[in-house]
Amino acid sequence: MPQPKVYLEALGLELPPERVTSEELEQRLEPLLARLGLSVGRLELMSGIAERRLCPPDTRPSSLSIAAAKDALGRTTLDPKQISLLIHAGVCRDFLEPATASVVHAGLELPDTCAAFDLSNACLGVADGMAFAAQAIRSGSIQAALVTTGEDGRPLIETTIKSLMAIEDDREARRALKKAYASLTIGSGGAAVLLVSEELASTSQVWLGSTSRADTKSVGLCAGDRAADGGLVMVTDSEALLQAGNALAATTFEAFLKQQDWTRDSIDRIITHQVGSAHRKLLLDTLDLDPAKDFPSVQTLGNMGSASLPATLYLAMEAGFIQKGERVALLGIGSGLHCRMTALQW
Repeated sequence: MPQPKVYLEALGLELPPERVTSEELEQRLEPLLARLGLSVGRLELMSGIAERRLCPPDTRPSSLSIAAAKDALGRTTLDPKQISLLIHAGVCRDFLEPATASVVHAGLELPDTCAAFDLSNACLGVADGMAFAAQAIRSGSIQAALVTTGEDGRPLIETTIKSLMAIEDDREARRALKKAYASLTIGSGGAAVLLVSEELASTSQVWLGSTSRADTKSVGLCAGDRAADGGLVMVTDSEALLQAGNALAATTFEAFLKQQDWTRDSIDRIITHQVGSAHRKLLLDTLDLDPAKDFPSVQTLGNMGSASLPATLYLAMEAGFIQKGERVALLGIGSGLHCRMTALQW
């Protein structure tokens, strides 16, 4: 018996207006770079990121989620009272307790029959949230679910620059700069995905399924936490993370193709988690996928964490890059390491 269909009813996006270039970030580090004999321009050259969006200081992640969710809800005639599940899937949260989903729930004035909770899994949060919500819809227990995220990269960038500039020993500074490279690629933004049952759908976009794999022996390659001054800090072995992530992606992709009964050639469009130009090239080379099928956004948005994948999908849709009837593969990798690949029929 075929499983009930789950539809991607609407997508939402919220981007802060402030654009900050990689050169501007490096200018703030210029005294340190000069000491180490490094020139401004390496960050963009190595990452492919020309700029990213940043939120005003003290922005709450929930505000990004709420704005993106309102954008999604404005693109459908669905009554918000029909939403039975809200998942906030960001790395960033308003506070430790209660769940940031509670703030989003209140901001959207969702009904008391709508359950709400946080689901956090690094950059894979939204992809995992979509899988959880889709299975709930398939089971018949709910008919509509909203997955949101809001990622504010400014606190991490500010703490990273401050800590690097405070290092006096050049050898230590060189090591710290290498481990902080990934932190300087981060951007800010919010995204939302509305999934519904066939009875409520007004689109042709179907969530077909997803495949996940884990490589938790690599958990130490990227770790973020609170700094001593209350800010955020992240330490990343970027090169090792790149290699381990792509090895995990290769394993996941073969299982994904088998599960969906797809081939590489039958995939029409690709949306990847946007980390950097080197990551994109290696991932597509590793999976033997045509770069022309992929829609990059990293040049102007940087790495937006869990918002990256849905934001890029949104932009690809708005640009007309994806056409009705096409098969779309969402390829997500997150620190931990975890990988989830999602199949959509547009």
